[in-house]
Amino acid sequence: MKFVTDPNALPNTSVLQFFKSVIKNRHLVNQMTKRDVVGRYRGSFIGIGWSFLHPLLMLAVFTFVFSAVFQMRWGVPINGQEEGKGVFAIVLFIGLIIHSFLAEILTRSPSLIVSNTNYVKKVIFPLEIMPWVSVLSALIHASISIIVWLFAYLLLIGIPGWQVVFLPLVMIPLITLALGVAYLLASLGVFMRDIGQTMGVISSVLLFLSPVFFPLERLPEQFQTYFLLNPLTFMIQQAREVLIWKSLPDFYGLIIYMLVASLVFLLGFTWFQKTRKGFADVL
Repeated sequence: MKFVTDPNALPNTSVLQFFKSVIKNRHLVNQMTKRDVVGRYRGSFIGIGWSFLHPLLMLAVFTFVFSAVFQMRWGVPINGQEEGKGVFAIVLFIGLIIHSFLAEILTRSPSLIVSNTNYVKKVIFPLEIMPWVSVLSALIHASISIIVWLFAYLLLIGIPGWQVVFLPLVMIPLITLALGVAYLLASLGVFMRDIGQTMGVISSVLLFLSPVFFPLERLPEQFQTYFLLNPLTFMIQQAREVLIWKSLPDFYGLIIYMLVASLVFLLGFTWFQKTRKGFADVL
């Protein structure tokens, strides 16, 4: 069979179809995610070890630059103690992890279908799982960075609070949003090749218009509203609340965020399913 889908068939855009496909093809999803994570370092001497070494080196550089060179401080006591050496980098690193997760989705999604034309033209393949594989791969790398962060926290500050158990709850809305964006960009990347070139710029804008390098409270109130429109801002704040400040997350805010993220997912998945029958013609 030459094409994955019958061009005359009506696309299945139901969310139930998404879950059915992921469950049915769970072994394929696992294999492709593993291949994506391992393949990223194929041919290198250290191999998969780079996934641990890269965030460790980043953390070491940030610790040196911000604590030794710039002498920067966050201005908030942590664990009942005044900020010590390297603590600024610990707080900053959480923001970078959250940003890197979403930035990876933004930069890689437009090429998901374009770079895998064989899956579209030559074999019967569930294309709807590919954005999910991309999100899982980014989530694995984010999780590894969190592990590195935890070791650094233990070394520089001490034992984190029990509130860290809420981190998965904080991440679920962001994962939902990222999945919807991945579906949308994967489809648009087929028909509009230039969109992939703009994602690097957009990810940089999201970085500098979010409280990664400074607390949101330092901004004038009229600018805080604009920063809160950034999908990263609330997530970074909530991740720091549970990981660093030992506070409970804003459950009401997470519910609102989840509702918006679910809408983005529905729109992205629906668009992907409705346009997928045109992928083979374009490619």
